[in-house]
Amino acid sequence: VPGCVHTALHRWGLIQDPYYRFNDVMYRWISLDNWTYSRTFKTPFDIRKWQKVNLVFEGVDTVAQILINNITLGRTDNMFNRYSFDITSVIKEVNFVEVRFLSAISYAAEQSRCHKAYSIPPACPPPVQKGECHANFIRKEQCSFSWDWGPSFPTQGIWKDIRIEAYNHYHLIYFSLTSFFVKSAQQWSLEIESVFDVVSSKPIAALVTVNIPKLQTQQTFSVKLQPGEGSIVLLVNINKSSTVEAWWPNGHGKQTGYNMTTTFIMEGGYQIEKFSKAYFRTVELVQEPIPGSPGLSFYFRINGRPIFLKGSNWIPADSFQDRVTYDTLWLLLKSAADANMNALRVWGGGVYEQDEFYNICDEIGIMIWQDFMFACALYPTDENYLESVKAEVSHQVRRLKSHPSIILWSGNNENEAAIASNWFSIPYADREVYIKDYVMLYVKNIREIVLAEDKSRPFIASSPTNGLESVKEGWVSQNPYDTHYGDTHFYDYSNDCWNWTVYPKTRFASEYGFQSWPSFSTIKKVSSTEDWSYTSSFSLHRQHHENGNDQMLQQIGRHFRLPQSTDPIKKFKDMIYLTQVMQAQCVKTETEFYRFSQSEIIKGEGHTMGALYWQLNDIWQAPSWASLEYGGKWKLLHYFAQNFFAPLLPVAYEDKGVLYIYGVSDLHVDHKLTLRVAVHAWGSLEPVCTLAKDGVTVKAQSAVPIYKESINDLLERCGSCTRESCVITFCLVGEGGLQSPTNHHFLSSLKDAVGLEKTRLSASVSQQDDAYIFVLQTTAIAPFVSLDVGSIKGRFSDNGFLMTEKKKVVVFYPWEPTSVEELEKSLTLTSLVDVV
Repeated sequence: VPGCVHTALHRWGLIQDPYYRFNDVMYRWISLDNWTYSRTFKTPFDIRKWQKVNLVFEGVDTVAQILINNITLGRTDNMFNRYSFDITSVIKEVNFVEVRFLSAISYAAEQSRCHKAYSIPPACPPPVQKGECHANFIRKEQCSFSWDWGPSFPTQGIWKDIRIEAYNHYHLIYFSLTSFFVKSAQQWSLEIESVFDVVSSKPIAALVTVNIPKLQTQQTFSVKLQPGEGSIVLLVNINKSSTVEAWWPNGHGKQTGYNMTTTFIMEGGYQIEKFSKAYFRTVELVQEPIPGSPGLSFYFRINGRPIFLKGSNWIPADSFQDRVTYDTLWLLLKSAADANMNALRVWGGGVYEQDEFYNICDEIGIMIWQDFMFACALYPTDENYLESVKAEVSHQVRRLKSHPSIILWSGNNENEAAIASNWFSIPYADREVYIKDYVMLYVKNIREIVLAEDKSRPFIASSPTNGLESVKEGWVSQNPYDTHYGDTHFYDYSNDCWNWTVYPKTRFASEYGFQSWPSFSTIKKVSSTEDWSYTSSFSLHRQHHENGNDQMLQQIGRHFRLPQSTDPIKKFKDMIYLTQVMQAQCVKTETEFYRFSQSEIIKGEGHTMGALYWQLNDIWQAPSWASLEYGGKWKLLHYFAQNFFAPLLPVAYEDKGVLYIYGVSDLHVDHKLTLRVAVHAWGSLEPVCTLAKDGVTVKAQSAVPIYKESINDLLERCGSCTRESCVITFCLVGEGGLQSPTNHHFLSSLKDAVGLEKTRLSASVSQQDDAYIFVLQTTAIAPFVSLDVGSIKGRFSDNGFLMTEKKKVVVFYPWEPTSVEELEKSLTLTSLVDVV
């Protein structure tokens, strides 16, 4: 403990790796059974000396009866809640404690059966997900019953710490701080909240001293703690003569935090000392009219500065939470920051993440859009259910509100849209019942608690939503996907993803994406030889999104030739490579469209201020929308993200035969730059023609057009070029080494490219300090050059690139010790022309 039944059985060698091949289905019996955790323990203190003794569970997954010495203390039914049981009268010197679990699947089914008045859809997930039913009837990680990117492992276990605490007089349960900037006084202040359990029968007087040495701020308060559970709130004004450095998102400034000591000195000479970090930042969600456009804006202002949110969506890092270590979290979150991300949305079908997750985000400047754990379903609102949810929400808000990284609370994922677009075919006459439930749950309960507990950040009821417009329409708007308001989720697998005109010119894109397969080294760990083909039963089993494998083939077929190798394993590896190239290119096209739309309004649409693609990470080894594979390996999409989220970037698109290039900047000052455009023939490493446009002004935090030319004129100017025989590359260069990544624009599908030759790619590897240098050489232009070192953990400085020069240097940053020999032995180099 912490742990669950699956990992315990695996550790004891009683089952195989649950992720191996078809084990998710083979091991269904584990979740259908009821399991009991028990142990005997000696009490390590004299029980007579303490007024109150509690048995505290930080997290029980999920439905259990808790007993000590054969006396039932109570029951649990919410994975996201903290449970504290008073054991003062039952604890002995030697104790027997039991946690008797009930199968989450049978509990959910029973709850659904008891809800007789009307059904609460959806009953079950689509068959392709191989999942369990009625996830919406249990307060448990919703995707543990399966999702379209993940397996069904409805775990049972004690998933967070369990402890015994004994105290006299009083005990501090929660301690949190939030910062405010008081405009009228031009001063920062901190609100410090402490929640106590007071067991003495009369009030307790105390002196509380708050000290932040670096800000020359010290304040002492005298307080009275009333008997029972209650909170005290202190307001600390920061010394005006101290300069307060604010907390900024990644790429916009430092993540300064200040050490703070809070000392409680109680009557009777007892004292508590709390060490914490105080961060100062403000957040506003701006929804106001935009000149020249109907609707309202939807963007975030941090410390008074509008910030374009660049990032992705976070799902649970494993089906078994006890396997998610600090190192797992650090690797995934650091990879997000390394790809120039400044925001992640913690999606509402998983779990409220562990404290370490938010600590890391505070440290590296990743803003968090925090959903409450409700997703893609309607939910019951009977009294017991609501009581459980209230406890969950107030616990989670108290636990998490001190983190500056969290910039928004959001009630649910897609449930407004589910009602508005009638996903569950509810007869029109019954609609009101479900809208009433929706408002009851997210507005009258969750929103009320959030507003009472935390005034420091905004709340929205759902995502996607029309924001204030949804509120006006009674919290469920007619069309939550309206591009003139709020945020949108957008998926389209049938149109050509290279065509930017299919994408919504939205105010904020909070979900969008395309699937790909994880690399062969990742798949290999959980499969056997007969599985290694795109059409094997394993490949079908792993795909939980209806027609997902075919959709990838269709998208690839638009622009690339499908692999025809007679060697089945080469053919499988070629397919994997192409799905990753295609995913990277699709998400690049869509994200660049959102970034260049930030400063303009066209036909009433635009001012896009956020691009969070679906999804960052993977829960297991399978095809999915993720850019990081299970285990943290970067897919080509993640390398592309490093470029398409770069702080300075030229973006090209074509409209009616005209090429436009925009300069996109997240930098805080304007820059005078040179735009360099090169046109290459596929057959030659020397550019056909180049152009340098000097004195290009790229404005701070905006996207401005910097170049325009008809494709015909461009091709004519470059002599021997056609759409099929040439490709355009371009970059921005400034003073003091300021430079954007080099971007590219294809003039035709690569399957129609003329002059692409079979290249000889080679690499030499050498070590330099803690990194490894790969010097690549090519004999011809090579599109989508991919370096893969198998299961050696680490990442490259660049990957999946268009190689237009004879020589390129790429650095490999290992995440574990390796050697030149190991890297040379594991390296495979692939470019588009290697796919046969």
